[in-house]
Amino acid sequence: MSYVEVPGAKVPIRLWTDPSTVDAGAMQQLRNTATLPWIKGLAVMPDVHYGKGATVGSVIAMQGAVCPAAVGVDIGCGMSAVRSSLTANDLPGDLSRLRSKIEQAIPVGRGLHRDAVDPGRLYQFPTAGWEDFWSRFDGITESVKFRRERAGQQMGTLGSGNHMIEVCLDQSGSVWLMLHSGSRNIGKELAEHHIGVAQKLPHNQGLVDRDLAVFVSDTPQMADYRNDLYWAQEYAKYNRAIMMALLKEVIRKEFRKAKVTFETEISCHHNYVAEEQYEGMDLLVTRKGAIRAGRGDFGIIPGSMGTSSYIVKGLGNEKAFNSASHGAGRRMSRSAAKRHFTVRDLEEQTRGVECRKDSGIVDEIPAAYKPIEQVMAQQQDLVEVVAKLKQFICVKG
Repeated sequence: MSYVEVPGAKVPIRLWTDPSTVDAGAMQQLRNTATLPWIKGLAVMPDVHYGKGATVGSVIAMQGAVCPAAVGVDIGCGMSAVRSSLTANDLPGDLSRLRSKIEQAIPVGRGLHRDAVDPGRLYQFPTAGWEDFWSRFDGITESVKFRRERAGQQMGTLGSGNHMIEVCLDQSGSVWLMLHSGSRNIGKELAEHHIGVAQKLPHNQGLVDRDLAVFVSDTPQMADYRNDLYWAQEYAKYNRAIMMALLKEVIRKEFRKAKVTFETEISCHHNYVAEEQYEGMDLLVTRKGAIRAGRGDFGIIPGSMGTSSYIVKGLGNEKAFNSASHGAGRRMSRSAAKRHFTVRDLEEQTRGVECRKDSGIVDEIPAAYKPIEQVMAQQQDLVEVVAKLKQFICVKG
């Protein structure tokens, strides 16, 4: 489908979904966003749902301003994927050992590495810029009480919620590695700090929703936020890269005889800010639960832990600010999912997937998410499908 336009106060709201299916809370958030004085455009992806501060699945283009809540508290959260030389014929009948080895190599939940991972020992890890990245740590906001030691130990860890590591098959039988994570606790603390700062600024006192507080250009607060924001986005990218290197290490060891090789990795943020130009204007584009889908850009759109995921290539639709959805999108809150579903439901909906099947992840049950096939059908003018993947191992936090 193409988009449907709904009137907004300052700009129209372009929705790549049926407006009647958007829950009332999310629609009100979108209307509130469209009142911001600095806004130049608002595109809404088919996985749209209510979010903290700003709507998940929204792409907001502003001139001279950025809203930290429209980036999200997991700054730089995103996906990475890579195709291997393994095929379905190489896989063992019992996948539990492989899942266990992955969980041993990559801490999940609130876990962290006992010692920071040395990227120099990781096979073919691109270490260029690594030392410069950490040298900038001392320049991030001093009021964030987070020790560098802990930030280092959390680098290369998964986290919890919908973060995951999957081993998948594409339709040709090739094995893919895929993972989803962000900037861990350091990104969260930086985001929450700056949202608090923004809410106290005088120019934000008349907004219809204080959670949409912005920083404006040429102010020290904006400079501080952008410094910390870009650092946290890099942290998230490195975090995924290190996890992927650790995951590759597990695969090479477990399939030593196969002499596994890997193609070029695909990596994309879906909670971030980018400087882009549209209609001759220099804009700050925030994507919260959306990926960049400029013409030729590779991206990853995952389903839930029991459904398909997609490797895509962007079509460069400027009406959507060169964007696409970041996944299936929740149709049910975590608390509602826990009330509605049981462990038996989880077992049934993840049949054939080697994964946790316990009460701790019932909120991640596939039925709590929108159907990924429907989401993909609604954005055929945004991306083209390169590969369709189905997981056979899923590691959750």
